[in-house]
Amino acid sequence: MRTQGAASASLEPGGAPEIEGSLRSARDFPYWLVAIFLVLGWMAYLIVTQDRYNAPYRRILQGVRITVETTVYGFVIALVIGLIAGLGRIARNVFARNVSMTYIEFVRGVPVLVLIFTIAYAIVPPLADTFGFKTNSLSFQWRATIALALIYGAYLAEVFRAGIESVPKGQMEAGRSLGMSHAQTMRKIILPQAIRNMTPAIGNDLIAMLKDSSLVSVLGVNDIAQQGRKYAAASFQFRPTYFVMTFFYLTMTIMLSLLLAWYRKRLGLGDRD
Repeated sequence: MRTQGAASASLEPGGAPEIEGSLRSARDFPYWLVAIFLVLGWMAYLIVTQDRYNAPYRRILQGVRITVETTVYGFVIALVIGLIAGLGRIARNVFARNVSMTYIEFVRGVPVLVLIFTIAYAIVPPLADTFGFKTNSLSFQWRATIALALIYGAYLAEVFRAGIESVPKGQMEAGRSLGMSHAQTMRKIILPQAIRNMTPAIGNDLIAMLKDSSLVSVLGVNDIAQQGRKYAAASFQFRPTYFVMTFFYLTMTIMLSLLLAWYRKRLGLGDRD
């Protein structure tokens, strides 16, 4: 009788949906985010309360502006390069398609660090001389920015290609039937829809570029990584210094991830069950 009573209670109106909703809420709760915030809170506590963490924090803070500038400027340039290469990737013109393919495959086939050295020392100087700029007048920060832009332009080209191809072909036919040219249809109909679909991937590449911007320290650019390396080498405080570096990068990437998640939800691109 007790078993039967329990079974009948679970079948009462509203009982099962409430239990299912509770289980879903528990399953979807962002435990990982709570764990990350606890780690960041612990790191922040160490920085505020202990001088050996506060000293590298103040030193590394000087490199935040360089890191942000390099990432933002590089990503804007990469978006332009990626759009051009992505359109070339799907172009009917054989020359444009093969040039884009060569660029994309070349970049994707070489390690990022090797490309940064190659672009900064072997490609940018002769290009600067060709266009009448003095090589010495071009700072290593800008060389690093150009390197990151060229590298991520190749990855964004594939994002643009996939986004454009995700738009139904009937959209192009509809635009042409309204009297628009191929370029007008692409600009006014296809690209707005494609960019909406590409937003998550573009955001992920922005976060990836922010992390990869630490590699520009090999060129002597005084970003977060370089400031941290200098301080650690001078003070021999390796553990506090690298904890603080982790704190800076983790804080920025989590902020960007949350902003991206909010924007995806605003566009209605959130994960569906």
